[in-house]
Amino acid sequence: MSMSTFSTDVEETANQVPNGTAGPNLELVEDEMTEEGAGPLPSPEEASEPIIETIVAAADLDATGRPRVVFPEPPAITEHGPARIIALCNQKGGVGKTTTTINLGAAIAETGRRVLLVDFDPQGALSVGLGVNPHELDLTIYNLLMQREVSVDDVLLKTAVPGLDLLPGNIDLSAAEVQLVSEVAREQTLARVLAPVVGEYDVILIDCQPSLGLLTVNALAAADGVIIPLECEFFALRGVALLMDTIYRVQERINPRLEVEGILATMYDSRTLHGREVLSRVVEAFDDKVFHTVIARTVRFPETTVAGEPITTYASSSTGAAAYRELAREVLAS
Repeated sequence: MSMSTFSTDVEETANQVPNGTAGPNLELVEDEMTEEGAGPLPSPEEASEPIIETIVAAADLDATGRPRVVFPEPPAITEHGPARIIALCNQKGGVGKTTTTINLGAAIAETGRRVLLVDFDPQGALSVGLGVNPHELDLTIYNLLMQREVSVDDVLLKTAVPGLDLLPGNIDLSAAEVQLVSEVAREQTLARVLAPVVGEYDVILIDCQPSLGLLTVNALAAADGVIIPLECEFFALRGVALLMDTIYRVQERINPRLEVEGILATMYDSRTLHGREVLSRVVEAFDDKVFHTVIARTVRFPETTVAGEPITTYASSSTGAAAYRELAREVLAS
């Protein structure tokens, strides 16, 4: 399926999300069921058989409504690089981009891969989520972009998670978007500064800002793939059409190798009809481009931000940690 088809499909999908309808009248009248052509009501023992089969069948489906897939543990590796670069992108804020960048990176690092996280959002939330105060930094990704004498090693920070490194960012990065406008090949600046370390890592994750400006285009130009975190909410769904159009344009004009890795449903609450409907419509529109892994809403994620560590170490046995480990297996299997 092409990027342009994605864009068209999601616009139609966003406008078709139903408000929910009342279910059928389930009251049964025995004399109607025993009219001519209908047999007597089944015994309780007979009636229970199809119900059991339905429950078993439902257990074989995942949260997206598709057959459950078990992804294997990634094989051990003895050499590192070249890195697969993935941008986490959505111009709507608050959909789980930073949370996913931190926890997916930590989960991949647990498999023995070397992972580099790039804080490409002037808000610096990725750095804060890993226990770094971005306002106290002398050098950030901004200096790496704008000052040729600054190297990756000058900016790089080690995290508390083995195999997980960070290129931090802060509010200075907002100036880069203005300053890059006059640069030659301005869309390729991030790709240029990351090139020296691509061979040292297995995965590089770029946390993009919630916009479709020059910084986001830089991330897409540097990336091999895009993961789109999508909150299971109607307004979040509507913005995907514009994002898909931007990805298509970058792919066509700047970076032909760019692909959509998948759409990740986040903040999912199976108890709400609206959440289930949105997820169903996303799967209907994008099918196999939607990850089987679904990230459910949990209070643990805000707690990890305060603690300054990934959920895989803060609450290792929680459902949130299990979900991101499952996502890591799914990403590495693709």
